[in-house]
Amino acid sequence: MNHIEKLNWRYATKKFDESKKLSDDKINKLAEALRLSASSFGLQPWKFLIISNEDLKKELLPHSWNQEQVVNCSHHIIFCGVKNFGEKEVQAFIEDTAKTRGQSLEDLEGYKGMMTNFLSYKSDEEKDAWVKNQVYIALGSFMVTCAEMEIDACPMEGIVQKEYDKVLGLAEKGLTSIVACPVGFRSEDDKYAGLPKVRFSTEHVVEFLK
Repeated sequence: MNHIEKLNWRYATKKFDESKKLSDDKINKLAEALRLSASSFGLQPWKFLIISNEDLKKELLPHSWNQEQVVNCSHHIIFCGVKNFGEKEVQAFIEDTAKTRGQSLEDLEGYKGMMTNFLSYKSDEEKDAWVKNQVYIALGSFMVTCAEMEIDACPMEGIVQKEYDKVLGLAEKGLTSIVACPVGFRSEDDKYAGLPKVRFSTEHVVEFLK
């Protein structure tokens, strides 16, 4: 299948085949795809939890509106945002940039100042919204990667974030859950697998301005 065929192949899988698990190699490739996700300024204000522990998935089920894909998937991916994102996180990014590119911290002072200035004008609520937007960029990229690898996925906003945070101990890590995405392989009896994809026409959603 080519790229467009794979995007047509994917759908929000509602029932996974519990007998089929993703190999470590595939999980490692998904983890690397998450690591390479794009973000504003490249700041990466996130962390991704890849859960295969069956007891933990069961504990999260009632906080996922009892959506069974949480427990019958191979792995349950939790997309988390960094809370109170600010100068400390910018400094960590600058130090990593300097190390990766062989630059001095002094060379990057201007770039650091631009980013901290950008964040300084935002309220706490606006910064939280910005972090959430970055996490959704990662989710979109992740779903495309899954389609390319013919791995089924189901993006889920239907989670009780406060309860997820408690179960996963996220507050202590300075994180908060934002969205989840179970992955695995579709069950043969998932009634949604064979349904035609419903999308508006290109003319309806795309406008070419020449």
